[in-house]
Amino acid sequence: MAIVITVLAYFCVLLLFSHLTARKMASNETFYRANRRSPWYMVAFGMVGASISGITFVSVPGMVMRTDMTYLQMCIGFILGYFLVAFLLLPIYYRYNLTTIYGYLQQRLGERSYKTGASFFLLSKMTGAAVRFFVVCILLQRFVLDGIGVPFWVTVPVMVLLIWLYTRKGGIKTLVWTDTFQTLCMFAALILIICQVMSALGMTPSEAITAIAHDSHSRILVFDDWMSKQNFWKQFLSGVFVVIVMTGLDQDMMQKNLTCKSLREAQKDVCSYGFAFVPANLLFLSLGVLLVMLAQKQGVALPDAPDDLLPMFAASGAMGNLVVVLFTIGIVAASFSSADSALTAITTSLCVDILGRKEDMKLRKRMHLLVAFVFMLFIIAFKAINSTSVIDAIYILCSYTYGPLLGLFAFSLLTKRQVNDRWSPWVCIASPLICFAIDTLTSQYVGYKFGYELLMLNGALTFAGLALIKKETVKYKQ
Repeated sequence: MAIVITVLAYFCVLLLFSHLTARKMASNETFYRANRRSPWYMVAFGMVGASISGITFVSVPGMVMRTDMTYLQMCIGFILGYFLVAFLLLPIYYRYNLTTIYGYLQQRLGERSYKTGASFFLLSKMTGAAVRFFVVCILLQRFVLDGIGVPFWVTVPVMVLLIWLYTRKGGIKTLVWTDTFQTLCMFAALILIICQVMSALGMTPSEAITAIAHDSHSRILVFDDWMSKQNFWKQFLSGVFVVIVMTGLDQDMMQKNLTCKSLREAQKDVCSYGFAFVPANLLFLSLGVLLVMLAQKQGVALPDAPDDLLPMFAASGAMGNLVVVLFTIGIVAASFSSADSALTAITTSLCVDILGRKEDMKLRKRMHLLVAFVFMLFIIAFKAINSTSVIDAIYILCSYTYGPLLGLFAFSLLTKRQVNDRWSPWVCIASPLICFAIDTLTSQYVGYKFGYELLMLNGALTFAGLALIKKETVKYKQ
């Protein structure tokens, strides 16, 4: 009962933020761009939470079981990636005064390239966000809600309804404030859980730091194995490109950054939260090391699935009801700060990019409700399928769909050429299929399995395909 009361109180605070930020009649400009009046420091702080999904909250601590702290190598790459987004992409988005970032493709390559880029975003974001939210719902159901008798078919509609309620008026303006609050809740929960684990281990903070530093799972850098997915340069470069594509070319992640008052403030925002990912993920990984130590101390067998490491302790009640409540708040805050922005960004792209009716408020309201309803249906469908292989396939599909976006923007930014626009959709469809074939063949005959570098290959193939369908060179001023 304490968990239910805590979660309801949490949502009441979110609804209060929604009421305060949308007391006046919210226009489409407010919903889409918050009238470009957001303080950059609030956007920066909130974006840390928006970038960390509920799956991240659960998965990153468990990573130490198999890959130690090598994930930090990718986080180091994030820093360079965010600087590239700030100083290469943001100036273009602000120069063209864009509502959605895919409007740049329309002006640079043509209508079909524009619609293709937006369609790939919508496909990837809807399926990816729904799967991530589904996994979080399953975790909450399994470790918390089943114990108090709340069925899954009630959990999903209620949670999606609450997201729709606090985003339906203010849109992105509301999210700037709610994300700040949710990021604060997430990190407060994380730090308090770490304190509880240290107490269970009988360690002071300085003793815990020393123990983590000397633990075998504290390995960060891998330079000696070029075939390993954890090789530093693979992880570092993957981190750079993951940020460029999944943040800089993703309407969901860029929409809040486009609400800042000026380009300079937006750049300060992006660079600030880019640096935050190393210490943030270091906290998650340190918690994982401490949990492994606690399992060894208590003689508890480690779970087969790394994702079960934190829930095994936090949601079981073994460390007290306080940790159960903190775990629930942390995972809800992390998952909601990513899901609410995804629904808002999908609504924005549908109305502006696909339907071309940016000023139609009634349409925007209907599309926002429709997106929430479809989002709920996706989650319930995943539950009905109940197949890990299908969910994994959807994750793979999402990773493939970002490659064409990388190729489209890279060609637009790095060349002055125009393309035969009617062929752009076919190039963007063919590139992921070719990537899939290459990955399958190399895995079968060479033994090499592509990791995040598949994204770079996908983008390169799209770039090459666009070059083949180019028109004559024209003078174009970037």
